[in-house]
Amino acid sequence: MSTDADLRLTPFPARPRDGQAGPRPAVLVLPGGGYGFCSPHEGAPVADWLASLGLHAVVLEYAVAPHHHPRPLAEATAALEHVRAGGHGLDVDPRRVAVLGFSAGGHLAACLSTGLGGGAVPDLSILCYPVISFEHAPHAGSVRNLLGPDPTPAQARALSPDLHVDGRTPPAFLWHTAADDAVDVTHSLRYTAALAAAGVDVELHVYPAGRHGLGLAEEEPHTATWTARCAEWLGDRGWLR
Repeated sequence: MSTDADLRLTPFPARPRDGQAGPRPAVLVLPGGGYGFCSPHEGAPVADWLASLGLHAVVLEYAVAPHHHPRPLAEATAALEHVRAGGHGLDVDPRRVAVLGFSAGGHLAACLSTGLGGGAVPDLSILCYPVISFEHAPHAGSVRNLLGPDPTPAQARALSPDLHVDGRTPPAFLWHTAADDAVDVTHSLRYTAALAAAGVDVELHVYPAGRHGLGLAEEEPHTATWTARCAEWLGDRGWLR
């Protein structure tokens, strides 16, 4: 199990608006990269946007290939617990700690949210074009980098978060593009359907245009509205007060 000293974490303190003080909600940010690397544009720029909303953000650069499962999930679990405990001197509200992940980082976030890490579960999850299923339209690179070249069907099922959703899974905000030719939009559809079947609040936005790996999506003005929709979703839950 990873210790706090082993974790590669970068904090981004909240920039509270209107003189707000006291503990703030926090978001653990998990960049994508197919479990082969951690994409820089899905880390610091996203955390800076969250900080501008008055939320603490912490980016985790988790272990990737040649390291395999369970190390990335163990690091993400330890990082979530570290953030909830107020790590890096951030004044965190321990009852409001979310996770936000892109692509393979979205898979890691969904694994945390469905309890596959065996430890802390976030209070909300934000999943951006996430890898979800290792069985249906799997993203071959993520599967290979996380499980090696010859994963068994049992391993694939064990790490498909849509199969592990229950009533304790936290509410989720998801977005994807229909044009994504790397991680099929059905990944987000499957997780959304599983949450709805379990009676868990979920909001999904499917945009028509945009390649995989957009991050904040500045190059696609319509798709870039995901940040405004996500902020509204957080605000509706009282996280931006």
